[in-house]
Amino acid sequence: MGRAERVIVVGGGIGGLTAAVALHRRGARVTVLERAPSLEPVGAAISLAPNALRGLDVIGLGDAIRALSAWQGDGGLRAPSGRWLSRTGAAAAEKRFGGPLVLLHRATLIDHLAARLPPDAVRTAAAAHLVDPGEAGGRPARVGTPDGELEADLVVAADGIHSAVRRALFPDHPGPVYSGFTTWRVVIPLPGVEFASHETWGRGRIWGTHPLKDGRVYAYAAAVAPAGEHAPDDERAELLRRYGDWHDPIPAVLAAARPEDVLRHDVHHIAEPLPAHHRGRVALVGDAAHAMPPTLGQGGNQAIEDAITLSLVDDLPGYTAARLPRTAAITRQAVRVARLNMMTGRVGTAVRDNAIAALSKAGPALFLRGFDGIADWRPPRPPYAAQRTRTDQTDQTDQTDED
Repeated sequence: MGRAERVIVVGGGIGGLTAAVALHRRGARVTVLERAPSLEPVGAAISLAPNALRGLDVIGLGDAIRALSAWQGDGGLRAPSGRWLSRTGAAAAEKRFGGPLVLLHRATLIDHLAARLPPDAVRTAAAAHLVDPGEAGGRPARVGTPDGELEADLVVAADGIHSAVRRALFPDHPGPVYSGFTTWRVVIPLPGVEFASHETWGRGRIWGTHPLKDGRVYAYAAAVAPAGEHAPDDERAELLRRYGDWHDPIPAVLAAARPEDVLRHDVHHIAEPLPAHHRGRVALVGDAAHAMPPTLGQGGNQAIEDAITLSLVDDLPGYTAARLPRTAAITRQAVRVARLNMMTGRVGTAVRDNAIAALSKAGPALFLRGFDGIADWRPPRPPYAAQRTRTDQTDQTDQTDED
């Protein structure tokens, strides 16, 4: 958005801060309004695929995040017994998509983004609401805060899955729906335990265990469950009941975790795409625009894509045109994957596992093929800001020559 001089970002999560940094770099005066008392994110870790890392290249952050990659060897998909259904490796992923998959704590990414903004750009404990979306080419947008109203040439709504701004813009839209399963997440030290990065699929349940660069381990689980359900005692005990007899290192993770280490959240997604990702002078990014199940690990990645694209397009209709079809398609794919890995029938699960094993032997690992058309995304305008891989540099030269 080259003509936006005054920008208000509602929400200080990954999408909001990425948009703030990208627009700040293009000369906008940016104010981030975060209702929480600090920028410390709710959650554990985030997986960044090459598509998001290329987006971060635009704001000069890609290489710093790539350096945090901890996945070096083999990994893949397993059954609860420990049998490998599909195997792949970091080198194969990097070769296929031109870059690594990086798993890092959300707080680390938030810190890197916030450090690229002026000290006075972020206001915490600043609840905000949309007063007027404004009019393209006309009146400015207005945002209400505890300290009064602010005017803006552009409002970036990054206020999450239950976005109040989205409801104000599209009051007739049904909003998010329950995805049918709940998730648990934990980040803990696990010294002396060696394992290959993996995701494990059972009947109506999955588990993942992955190393972080700082030596800690990120583990997550998901299971079919009624919305709003909670453990009768504590969530660590619930994980023990559901996963305690699964393969190593899952028992070791559960033994090392404390009840207070375990986060649990129900999963919701926007099943019916919005009519647009903008209205007036307001643009929706991330979960506010297209919340999706985490089964492709693309929620935060697509928020970064949104933010970078928004900073590069000429107008908001161009932003919707660039983002809505893509995010709607990825959401549908994430829902399909959720149906597959949350299957509950014994026969269907056995057929699924055998099919995955057979397909992985016949060609590229299923884990990687699922990212075709997703992880190979590139920002709409080269060149990137940071140093690129040789593949990226060659492709950028090709694109420049064609333009």
